[in-house]
Amino acid sequence: SPVVYAAAILVLGSALSVWLLARLSYISEKVSVERRGRALSLMGGTQRVGNVVGPLLGGFIGAAFGLIWVFWLFAGLSVLGAVVMMFSLGPGAEASRSEEGTVYARLAGVVVDHRSIFMTAGLASICLQVMRAARQAIIPLWGDAIGLDAAEVGIVFTLSSAFDVLLFYPVGIVMDRWGRKWTGVPCLGVMAASLLLIPLTDTAWQLIAVGVLSGLGNGLGSGINMTLGADFAPAGNRGEFLGVWRLVGDIGTASGPIVVSAITGIATLGIASIATGGIGVAGALIFAFLVPEPLYYRATKRDPARPAGP
Repeated sequence: SPVVYAAAILVLGSALSVWLLARLSYISEKVSVERRGRALSLMGGTQRVGNVVGPLLGGFIGAAFGLIWVFWLFAGLSVLGAVVMMFSLGPGAEASRSEEGTVYARLAGVVVDHRSIFMTAGLASICLQVMRAARQAIIPLWGDAIGLDAAEVGIVFTLSSAFDVLLFYPVGIVMDRWGRKWTGVPCLGVMAASLLLIPLTDTAWQLIAVGVLSGLGNGLGSGINMTLGADFAPAGNRGEFLGVWRLVGDIGTASGPIVVSAITGIATLGIASIATGGIGVAGALIFAFLVPEPLYYRATKRDPARPAGP
């Protein structure tokens, strides 16, 4: 039934959002700021590996035993993950018992109190998520436009994902040693460059090269959005802040395909790719010049003499 299917998707999406927020809140609380970049980039990299293995495993099981077993596998792994977390994770911080206003009032208060962060780092995050979502649409569409078949487009994505996965732990080390900007700005810049170059490609090898460049750029941002949220989140309102921060990222993710389709409808796919690359350039400039270095942000609040990053 379409109604049952839609309801299941709604429940799944809600559960996934709660899980993503809970894991970020837990790591933000348990991992020191000096090790946070490695922890969150490792988590982001692990998720990337899962995104590669999952479709392969699901496709094999679906072909061999039927699609219903793919859903049972998903449910079983979810239960297994819940059991592992229940018995292996230590207790988190006690939930806030503040009764000052409704939850919506507290969320609004977080937005107002931290508006400068959301207007700078949040905007840079939106630019990054727009590019990440847009490239998933632009690359296959451009491949089709230049005459590539499905297998060749698949090779582009496979190689892009391979280079993406390779970088996640070195990126965490750089973030913890020199600061978040040292990976965040190159991530935005390299991904923007790849999108600006896509309209210049007209062969499979050229698109593969640009796809690899895009994967390298995305790999430089492994865990960056989670790390920024954890760095900027205030201890007293961590949950509320991270909830708003995730919403900001989701706005960017949802906007990517809309931007591509809207510009393509008005102009061409090449113009849409260039425009999306321009959004990435803007995000890189915002992150480089308007966002305080997140690694030192909380320490700077306590000690104004602490350096503010590169």
